[in-house]
Amino acid sequence: MNVRFGPSGPLRGTIGVPPDKSISHRAALVGAMASEPVRVRNYLPAADTRSTLEAIQRVGAIVEDRGAEIVIRGCGLRNALSPTCAIDVGNAGTLMRLLPGWLAFQQGRSFMLDGDESIRRRPVDRIAEPLARMGARIEARESRYPPFTVHGAPLHGIEYELPVASGQVKSCVLLAGLVTDETTVIEPVPTRDHTERMLAAAGVPVRREGDPVAGYRSTVSNTDELELEPIDVPGDLSSAAFLIAAGVLVRDSRLILERVGVNWTRSGFLRIVERMGAIVLWDAEPPGTFEAREPIADIDVRNAPIVSTTVEADEVPLAIDELPLVALLGCFAEGETVVRGAGELRLKESDRIATVVDGLRGLGADIEALPDGFVVTGAGGLRGGVLDAHGDHRLALLGAVAGLASEEGVEVVGMEAAEVSYPDFAADLATVTS
Repeated sequence: MNVRFGPSGPLRGTIGVPPDKSISHRAALVGAMASEPVRVRNYLPAADTRSTLEAIQRVGAIVEDRGAEIVIRGCGLRNALSPTCAIDVGNAGTLMRLLPGWLAFQQGRSFMLDGDESIRRRPVDRIAEPLARMGARIEARESRYPPFTVHGAPLHGIEYELPVASGQVKSCVLLAGLVTDETTVIEPVPTRDHTERMLAAAGVPVRREGDPVAGYRSTVSNTDELELEPIDVPGDLSSAAFLIAAGVLVRDSRLILERVGVNWTRSGFLRIVERMGAIVLWDAEPPGTFEAREPIADIDVRNAPIVSTTVEADEVPLAIDELPLVALLGCFAEGETVVRGAGELRLKESDRIATVVDGLRGLGADIEALPDGFVVTGAGGLRGGVLDAHGDHRLALLGAVAGLASEEGVEVVGMEAAEVSYPDFAADLATVTS
């Protein structure tokens, strides 16, 4: 589906952004592992998160949709059922990497995971290696790609240092560690900590040591059962980021984004745009905060001139999904904007370094790819043109925002990809467009 987004007048109004995708995934998974029913309010109704609900039902959980909330009746920590055919993760990379942490200790049972064409290009060796060290066995196509099979086994605790900072790999290992005496994950720099917060809320002994500069040692200990109070999923900061970028770039705009999750391990993008001179106001959670809850705030965004910035490797994990927007902002900023240390972008739904660079260059940007990032020389704006989403939801939304701020507009090829995380983007945009 091709959709054209023309140059926009001022964007003004208040929007409630979609529920957080990362937290929705985790709420479903932890709910499926719980011993008592878990109520989840404001669960994201998108393709990826539907894949997670379908996956947990395949292994024995019951999901009841009550409209305003879903109720998950889990099968308990150690009682997942082995399905007769593959669990389809669709396009959900988070599901593909987190679910095996639970399945790995289902002794005597095996689980095959598969997905769409994009998922089949995404490696799983980074979760297979620590799970194997804990005692599980993973069989993957070409030793690293889906479809792959998790063979459950008795697990023992490990201390695992992440070769590359990844909240998903960390989460997988911590979930597997729930049945060990003690399992520790060491991260080189901080990554998103939704899993640790939710496990702590479910009664798991979680210990975190370190600091927000050098990174953390996160440790979980043996747990008999999980119990969760009702979960209210906040608005997704990664979805809000597209509206934030639009509000910053479109002249005379003023947007209020309501009830957005502002966990400090997710709000790196807010700190980056603030450094570029954008007017973005929110109640920030202090770096290093760790509580068994997710902080929520309204975000006030206003159009302003911006300057270039450099994003280094230590900032990347806290803004990984929003880095394509940094490239877009760089097109309008004064000076040279550089992102380094973001090689992880090449392993997303598309090679987001290549597709972002090619896509923005086709719209008139002065942008060059680096092996682990990109360099953008600001020209004060973009001409416009055609951008192919390549099946990547974030690239589709990037093209839409580029169109609003461009001179001639942008036609997004494959806009349906946005259904994965922000299915109502065009409708929400219409409510604030002059």
